[in-house]
Amino acid sequence: MTDYAFSFDQLSNYLIIGAALMSLGMLGFLSRRNLIVMFLSAEMMLQGTALTLVSFSRFHGNWTGQVFTIVMLTVAASEAALALALILVLFNRNRSLDVSLWQGLRESGLPESLDTDKAEPYVPLPGPESYPNLTPSGVEPPHPRQPWEQRRG
Repeated sequence: MTDYAFSFDQLSNYLIIGAALMSLGMLGFLSRRNLIVMFLSAEMMLQGTALTLVSFSRFHGNWTGQVFTIVMLTVAASEAALALALILVLFNRNRSLDVSLWQGLRESGLPESLDTDKAEPYVPLPGPESYPNLTPSGVEPPHPRQPWEQRRG
């Protein structure tokens, strides 16, 4: 017969790993400027939290932590889709993933951040803002079609 008891020593091991994941994620999120690395660091923090919740749930012998972790992972997946869409739109505008370039998105009248001198220079794209449009269903696009990256310069 197998013993399914979850000892305090096992719980402490899982909590140490969860705390390490959370700490590494927070360090990466706070120290990096690249949006993709920040996004991955935030996901690492979520995984550390999920591991902690599941280990506490196992230790107490109930399903509360597992259920809460499933809900948290579902919300995190939705958040990931929205964050990647936002990253894609902001990359199309600035051609960079440096978060310090987002200073232009702040409200007018607010002082600039102190680290603007470290940021990559903002080079506005010539011509009017244009984004690719999906062609309506059933209508064939004109040929040859010039990619939208070349139209922007």
